[in-house]
Amino acid sequence: MAGEIEDAIERAEREHFTQAPPKTLKSQINYLMRQLGSAKAVAAELGITADSVNRYRRGARKHPPRHIQNRIDAAVRSRWQPLVRKRRRHKAASSGGITVETRAQFGYRAPVGATDDGRFRRLTVHLPAGYARRLFDARDQGADDQHLRDIVAQGLQEVYFKDGGRRAADLEVALNDIDYFDVSF
Repeated sequence: MAGEIEDAIERAEREHFTQAPPKTLKSQINYLMRQLGSAKAVAAELGITADSVNRYRRGARKHPPRHIQNRIDAAVRSRWQPLVRKRRRHKAASSGGITVETRAQFGYRAPVGATDDGRFRRLTVHLPAGYARRLFDARDQGADDQHLRDIVAQGLQEVYFKDGGRRAADLEVALNDIDYFDVSF
């Protein structure tokens, strides 16, 4: 199961498609067949039988159950326009950075002590390209959600809470609970 941050990155990548992904069931299955090579591979990806894949491809079956249709949509969207995605990630990681919008609960550690500040904060902060690069690299290497949260917390700590080194030099920030998380780049 993907975490909030990985889901937000996936949503942000989908916003930059230059063409809409296939919409009909038959075209989606055909696209997956081209990407994965065989009905057996598509079936393994979707958790169905190869016969079902072939029925969907031929048009003999036109209305899969909702959970199967959701899997098909997700599989198509995760593979759609990989070069466009790569180009956007590269731009964000090299020069553009990312904008994080979140409503989350933060914990703080300072020389005086620690606090579990119980209130949620709503932040919209632009993080520099270095944090985007670290976030994308960690995601590509299969990092868990906690590691991605730590990277985002470090970025928010430096840019927002420490104001680029102008205040709160010894402050450490942890991202405890996420109510809402969105990324754009």
